[in-house]
Amino acid sequence: MTAVLPPQLEPPHTASPLIQTSSDEHWRELIGQVGSDIAQSLSSALERVTILATTGKIDRAGLRALREEIEQARRVGMIGQQLARFASGRIRQNAEQITLTQVVRDVLVQRGREATARGIEVRQALRPAEVIVDPTLLHTLVQSIMDWALEHAREQIEFRIDLKPWPAHARLFCQFLLKASGEAPADVVARHDATPGLDSMTWRLVQQICWTLGLVIDRVDTTETSSVLIEFPRTVQDKVEGIALTEVEPDFGVSENSKPLAGSQVLVLAARRELRTEVRDAIRHMGLVLDFVSSVDEAEEYCRDTLPHAIIYESASAGQRFERLRSGLSHDFPNFVFIEIAEEGSRFALSGENGRRHAVIGRDTVLQSLPSALIYELSRSM
Repeated sequence: MTAVLPPQLEPPHTASPLIQTSSDEHWRELIGQVGSDIAQSLSSALERVTILATTGKIDRAGLRALREEIEQARRVGMIGQQLARFASGRIRQNAEQITLTQVVRDVLVQRGREATARGIEVRQALRPAEVIVDPTLLHTLVQSIMDWALEHAREQIEFRIDLKPWPAHARLFCQFLLKASGEAPADVVARHDATPGLDSMTWRLVQQICWTLGLVIDRVDTTETSSVLIEFPRTVQDKVEGIALTEVEPDFGVSENSKPLAGSQVLVLAARRELRTEVRDAIRHMGLVLDFVSSVDEAEEYCRDTLPHAIIYESASAGQRFERLRSGLSHDFPNFVFIEIAEEGSRFALSGENGRRHAVIGRDTVLQSLPSALIYELSRSM
């Protein structure tokens, strides 16, 4: 199979910034798109529910399509919440020197299973590059680019990082083959017809993050491919006599919006509603993406499609099936985070203590101890 972009070729365009409009019209357009996309997905889902209520039957393909339609509406709603934060104008950045290559590589490893489940090969050619950006927004940007590519790609996605000769700016390039009209992912037997267009809400989020970070972004679409090129003006170059040619500027303040773990995905395995509520309340302030399942079967299905950063589980779930799931994830990802919530007590033990493979928190101290455990375990795994 021919590569999406032969390594010897330059990206088929010269980066130029897509113009951002900060007018009320721009935000009205986005609000309208959020409402339209959610209504489209939920209308299709409602039709399936109506048929189910009338006939009392739904096949496996219809159930999967219903789940996909509801999940699509949920994704659009979450993106709308993220865009609302940008619209507020209250986001302040904490610029740091970040290894762009490592951030991209980590995201590709994390999303590898999801891409494989969709029948998509992810190729990468990543040159070392150091940039100065807000780390949380950079991580969200790369995740969003991957989300956008997976919405539309067939067969393969390619990521590249290189350095522009002059000025010496790091460039992140993503290109993928487009699905044919109406084509469904390999793991979806039946799906609603309303596949998001290239200008989906996910793309809108990619644009907005780039504008906020002051990056140069350019997109080129053809009948068979779509590609995006992002240029980082604040790139750390080689040092001359011990002084970096590009240094961190002092005008970026620490922001409450720039949480070190914000955007990390956490799966909570708990059958009891009250425990789910306690976990949600304990880590609500951390900016994490939370998903909940009530059984090990659901956790296994979730992990086949998406690899979370951590799994929080109640001890009642820790049977033989769960041990197989944990062993499989730990084999592929030795630093994968597991946090067990014991039935009762105020126990607090981190992984690594006395050879322990996972953290344990007593039910009585979830609100006090879970945030600290997550910060320690997730930071240790990165």
